[in-house]
Amino acid sequence: MPSIFDQDLAPNEANYAALSPLSFIERTAEVYPDRLAVVHGGLRRSWAEVFTRCRQLAGALQRHGIGKGDTVAVMLPNTPPMVEAHFGIPVTGAVLNALNTRLDPETIAFMLDHGEAKVVIVDPEFAAVMKKALALRQSGAPLLVIDVEDAMYTGPVERIGSMLYDEFLASGDAGFAWRQPDDEWDAIALNYTSGTTGNPKGVVYHHRGAALNAVSNILEWDMPKHAVYLWTLPMFHCNGWCFPWTVAARAGVNVCLRRVEPQAIFDAIRQHGVTHYCGAPIVHGLLVNSPDSMKHGLPRGVKAMVAGAAPPASMIEGMEALGFDLTHVYGLTEVYGPATVCAAQDGWELLDIGERARLNARQGVRYHLERDVRVLDSQTLQPVPQDGETMGEIMFRGNIAMKGYLKNPKATDEAFAGGWFHSGDLAVMYPDGYIKIKDRSKDVIISGGENISSIEVEDVLYRHPDVLAAAVVAKPDERWGETPCAFVELKAGATATKEDIVVHCKKHLAGFKVPRAVVFGELPKTSTGKIQKFELRRLAGSAAAIDV
Repeated sequence: MPSIFDQDLAPNEANYAALSPLSFIERTAEVYPDRLAVVHGGLRRSWAEVFTRCRQLAGALQRHGIGKGDTVAVMLPNTPPMVEAHFGIPVTGAVLNALNTRLDPETIAFMLDHGEAKVVIVDPEFAAVMKKALALRQSGAPLLVIDVEDAMYTGPVERIGSMLYDEFLASGDAGFAWRQPDDEWDAIALNYTSGTTGNPKGVVYHHRGAALNAVSNILEWDMPKHAVYLWTLPMFHCNGWCFPWTVAARAGVNVCLRRVEPQAIFDAIRQHGVTHYCGAPIVHGLLVNSPDSMKHGLPRGVKAMVAGAAPPASMIEGMEALGFDLTHVYGLTEVYGPATVCAAQDGWELLDIGERARLNARQGVRYHLERDVRVLDSQTLQPVPQDGETMGEIMFRGNIAMKGYLKNPKATDEAFAGGWFHSGDLAVMYPDGYIKIKDRSKDVIISGGENISSIEVEDVLYRHPDVLAAAVVAKPDERWGETPCAFVELKAGATATKEDIVVHCKKHLAGFKVPRAVVFGELPKTSTGKIQKFELRRLAGSAAAIDV
């Protein structure tokens, strides 16, 4: 029986609106229309100008028949069109599919087909790769290709589309009626992640989760109004960890960056007064290990966020020497990027560097607006003891979790079994409630922030005529965090060399997926013939045992 508080009290337009990050840019354009929004080389645009361009993009897409549930893919670096895509595409009801610009044509073709993209917007730097991908598509469905021009790009230009991006925008109505989704459960983005199979899985985000994670970013960082955010993190990674929407909510500045290079980063920080940036460990490592001549005149107190491998003591010391404040977060594509944070406690700053590194290496506690994160027994779903020793699986529950995997109900059901999202990461929980990863149950290698499926690499190795058996595991790497290490057992009489294997892999894989180390020999196996990967991981962890 309904309570007295439910009788005749129902949600209506006056007291209920669907949560969506699309409201952030609308408010900022109204309240701070003249504030700087985008910096790209010599280009400067205000929030009013960016909002107008987003409405033009929406209007142009609508004129071409794009509407609710359609997919619009983009192959863009961290440039102004990528910022605009995060608003102008979903406001039509369509779904943004930001493609990983580092992938090979075969994988991109799969994503375009699987996501049923109707439009793709392409930066000139990636035109050649996209041209190959388009030729490899299995779907015969029409696909509108739009070419972007960028004054900051100095390489060769090949037009593969039917029109230019700015021409496309000009065809759209600058007065396009901005609107929230009818339902906050509507899809806002599609992001592909490498699982333990060759084909990536399509992770579907909803408006509610995107809005809440964007706000959580603000809360975790105490991010002020008008923050100056440097785009070192690719926006194709979990929609830039939701920061395109976060920056809009704070009426901040998007400092765009085509390439992640130390000199360009330091110059941007000095020139634009950067206050915040994110990145994989390799990005922070590049800065720490840069020549001292690059580091003069840096402002103190820049907020840096790191995810991926835990920051070692040397990185923490290096960032402190730069005057940067480092925050360690953890998450997955399925939870919109970062969903836990190693929240610093009073007194940690007084500890020696070794103890600070130990504490900061933990994945921490849940984000503000994530309902719950626990280390649970994978079978019983009961919490493991908080003793820092008993291992279980990290599981998430709440609004900051994907809708599910596109066209893959089996994988979705498995991921959400028992009412929790199963991360596949094995961890312990300490008495203070902080989580620390100990191992991965999935055979995924995380290299420079990129996920690499070991099975995908193994499939390529098995296609070499000299290979009898192959296994790929992660090898620790100072620069990249991890890189693929291939253990190869050759057929009798075969003479393939490391160079032969690498050349073969380069023909079929994106560069970052190619094994950096190749070890020849008989693979350790169980009595049933299963390769013992735990033994190979032990060997890969010993630099002396690996041919690099």
